[in-house]
Amino acid sequence: MTHHTTGTDTTTPVAASATAPVAETRPVQRTHHGITVTDDFDWLRDKDSDDVLAHLHAENAYTESLTADQQPLREAIFAEIKSHTVETDLSVPSRRDGWWYFSRTEEGQQYAIHCRVPASDTGDAEADWTPPVIERGVALDGEEVIFDANREAEGTAFFALGGLAVSRDGTLLAYAVDTTGDERFTLRVRRLDTGEELGDVVENVSYGLAFDPTGERIFYMVPDDTWRPYQLWTLNLGGESELLHQEDDPGFWTGFDLSAERDQLVIGSGNSEVAETWILDLTDPTARPERLVSREHQMLHSIDPVRLDGAPHYLVTHDRDLATQNPAPNNMVSVVAAEQITDPSAWHTVLPHSPTVKIDGVHPNRTHLMIAARADTTPRTLILPLSELPAERSAGHPCPTEPRFGEELYSAELASAPFDSPFIRLAYSSWVTPDQVLDYALATGETLLRRATEVPGYDPNQYLVERWWAPAESTDRRVAIPLTVIRHRDVEWNGSNPCVVYGYGSYEASMDPGFAASRLSLLDRGVVYVVAHVRGGGELGRAWYDQGKKLHKKNTFTDFVDATRFVASSGWVDPDRIGCMGGSAGGLLMGAVLNLAPELYRVCVAQVPFVDALTSILDPDLPLSALEWEEWGNPIADEQVYRYMAEYTPYENVRAVNYPAIAAMTSLHDTRVLYVEPAKWVQQLRRTVTSDQATALRDGGSPVVLRTEMDGGHGGASGRYRSWEERAWEYAFLLTGLGLDVEH
Repeated sequence: MTHHTTGTDTTTPVAASATAPVAETRPVQRTHHGITVTDDFDWLRDKDSDDVLAHLHAENAYTESLTADQQPLREAIFAEIKSHTVETDLSVPSRRDGWWYFSRTEEGQQYAIHCRVPASDTGDAEADWTPPVIERGVALDGEEVIFDANREAEGTAFFALGGLAVSRDGTLLAYAVDTTGDERFTLRVRRLDTGEELGDVVENVSYGLAFDPTGERIFYMVPDDTWRPYQLWTLNLGGESELLHQEDDPGFWTGFDLSAERDQLVIGSGNSEVAETWILDLTDPTARPERLVSREHQMLHSIDPVRLDGAPHYLVTHDRDLATQNPAPNNMVSVVAAEQITDPSAWHTVLPHSPTVKIDGVHPNRTHLMIAARADTTPRTLILPLSELPAERSAGHPCPTEPRFGEELYSAELASAPFDSPFIRLAYSSWVTPDQVLDYALATGETLLRRATEVPGYDPNQYLVERWWAPAESTDRRVAIPLTVIRHRDVEWNGSNPCVVYGYGSYEASMDPGFAASRLSLLDRGVVYVVAHVRGGGELGRAWYDQGKKLHKKNTFTDFVDATRFVASSGWVDPDRIGCMGGSAGGLLMGAVLNLAPELYRVCVAQVPFVDALTSILDPDLPLSALEWEEWGNPIADEQVYRYMAEYTPYENVRAVNYPAIAAMTSLHDTRVLYVEPAKWVQQLRRTVTSDQATALRDGGSPVVLRTEMDGGHGGASGRYRSWEERAWEYAFLLTGLGLDVEH
């Protein structure tokens, strides 16, 4: 472990060499439910305004000046991330139709290079589905580059793919590209044999592309003005696009997936509480979507077509037993003959509801059913032969098998299950185990390691992971909050160690075990890294999520505070050197906990923070606002929701007390959390809090800074090196705030 001083160093103190930008106050008022609120900084939302752009550039200049002393540390962290990364690398090939597809990365290149080689059909399924062995920097016989993202990104400041699909015969490539960061993509089609770009171009599409079996049609989604995917279109190559399906409810999001046999398109509309599913027969060019399960059932569900004994059936993962009306919040799985899908009495239970195991979905292939489940907070993959599915309600429930691994906290998620393959592919990782690609043999249960990510200079034995449980002191001591605690083996139980607490806690998203080479830059400096799995996430099933949404949302924030206090009293960390970090809805979490208990933290990094949630959700014309009502409640229609949100939304609850140092990170073109939210928040913080903002962070001050990526989106800048630079910037700010900026 690298050791760093925590005392006062002898270098010259760094003073703030610039004045923090002060935005003009241009008051506007909003009135809801008889409550009038004045907002002095709403004018900052006009990103086409010269005044706004000048302000953001001034904020960036101030941030750079105030943190210039951190540049050596940023460079060191960037070098560390790079040293732990094999820059010229490749993925394990995945077979689709007659080809093995994989990607390569090359040293010095920002993006992946997508490649393929021909596959063989010898009649030996195991041999035909065993991926070719490939070496770094060595091309395989017959290797083709089908899409070099580095070449495609030339001349652009930002580049992201929204979809990449190859026709079944392997001759056509459809791809969708975003060069601004606003997640609105341009769809193009290319011939792979000649490289010719076809004249079929569609602007303003959303994520996801799929060919029909003939390769003559491409399916894609179109977003509305609020960035909600709501229209399903088909592009008839050489002809016109045709609208196939439209979702008019502004609170419903729409998407599609191919069935396991890729002969049907499953179309799903819904939100976090209700869903509706349609099916499109891809073998009939004249077919139109048919509704399978209506939203009128007020049920969350997903549907997967499957053939049993040659007959078409549907597998339904659902959160309520329609026959009995009994709730199943952690989901159950049923099977039904295709022609009986509208008759709930014909649904036969495959997997009953469990209070301790959450079923997130299923995926069939020709012989088996793969089940995505969550148990003991972590994602697992369960496996069941299709032959064991019940034919009638009284047949009993089969018992799936599960691959077992040696760690307690790990992720083993289904990566792919090709329809005819004797293998399924699993993505395995843990907090200390780098990503592994595993093929699981369905016939024998043997697990085959296809690839273990190489991390140069890393010894997993030097790091420890523990599960702690913190009582929810603020709400109910009977509630235990799971914490993941990661530290270097050399860290001692002496109460002097710095700590970073990370959290999210929204949308039923779980912070699952996963390795990050960048995290080593914290751990190797003696930081105790804690993930607080607070309510609002999905780690402990649907109830854990429900207890942290809508009128229970404050549990998310108090859980994080209670977790921090528990860690501070553990004897492992110095209570005066705790930092916190979160992004997007986790950025809202950061803003809320700083208002609740700013004294607990020395430094905070808030990434694309959703800190003005109430203002945004009150405007249904803003991106995704109507969809957010299912998460937070509808403050427009419900006064109780309005008042509840007004009590916690960070921008409106900043207090005149000392706050920690804060770095707010945002992107000009982010469509999910608009840059204006952190821009306003920073102004409100600067004029309200009483902490010392004039002194640089390294000298014990608590500055508040805003850093705007002018060419990025919700995920920040594009390209792996630029993303490393962003992470190095964030970690340098945290480490400096924790007194770990001086090496010796």
